[in-house]
Amino acid sequence: MHANETISLKDLSAQVIGIFTKAGFSPLQAQSLARVIVAGERDGCKSHGIYRIEGCLRTLRAGKVNPVAVPALHVDDSAIVRVDAQGGFANAAFDTGLEALEAQTARFGLAALVITDCTHFSALWPEVEALAARGMAGLAMCPSYATVAPYGGTQALLGTNPIAFGWPRPGQHPYVFDFATSVAARGEVELHRIAGKPLPDGWAMDAQGQPTTSPEAALAGAMLPFGGHKGSAISTMVELLAAAMIGDLTSPEALEFLGTTTLAPRHGELILAFNPQRFAAGRQTDPFARAEILLQAITGQGARLPSQRRYAARDIAIKTGVTLSADERAQLARLEAQGLDGIS
Repeated sequence: MHANETISLKDLSAQVIGIFTKAGFSPLQAQSLARVIVAGERDGCKSHGIYRIEGCLRTLRAGKVNPVAVPALHVDDSAIVRVDAQGGFANAAFDTGLEALEAQTARFGLAALVITDCTHFSALWPEVEALAARGMAGLAMCPSYATVAPYGGTQALLGTNPIAFGWPRPGQHPYVFDFATSVAARGEVELHRIAGKPLPDGWAMDAQGQPTTSPEAALAGAMLPFGGHKGSAISTMVELLAAAMIGDLTSPEALEFLGTTTLAPRHGELILAFNPQRFAAGRQTDPFARAEILLQAITGQGARLPSQRRYAARDIAIKTGVTLSADERAQLARLEAQGLDGIS
């Protein structure tokens, strides 16, 4: 096998779906999982690409996720759309609720999708990009499990608690940001460990609360919030809105449920959708045109908008496929042949 090989997105998707199907996932769950994993590889986001497959399979083997879950959609006369993931992955639950969320956003101008009882492992930008593709602005957030110390603390209590925002830009890629409220996503620490590379200063502390650049010590200790007290406050907001408010697990409770950080966390997710035209009604203005003035002023100064690197990688991958290392190809082949028995 060559050091690096290129595979088409279609072929990679079929291979990933096959791996999950062989392991016992239903077509609904397998296809939703494959969609976001292949999107991670397509966009050059290795920490949310095929690296995540083994974690999903490990969670299944531990009995902590329902591989054949059929999400239950509930829509009433309010602006809140609810989907009970039934113990399955959040991705299929989001797919189940998307059309209802769009309809309620068109009706009220603002609507929320509340996903509960789900297992979560993926980035949030696929959700807000899906909203932007339908003309909606979107905000998505979820807790994780306790791996981040609050500002001034020494022990893991908060999750990495990502938050993502998307704004539609007609005729071009949307404005999207997606980031953990920790200094870096936990997957980045794992990738440093796998590569045998030290962490940058300021990412983590060890189990004794001392600063460390060792990925192993960081994984046994705690990561740090970005921006000190500001990131810590935003992370706490995510716990309140996307856990306590929707009646699902906070990050400490998710860790207690799993008993380990080697599995995908169990919790809920909150997605807010906005209809920009409804908000601007009566103002004699086009919110998208006004947004372009601002965004073009930013790039006019030579600044880069978030996600531009992802979009550039995406444009290339759509044309030529994605490049996988020999180890990555071997991993896929092993899981394809052995299923759950191939988990390292």
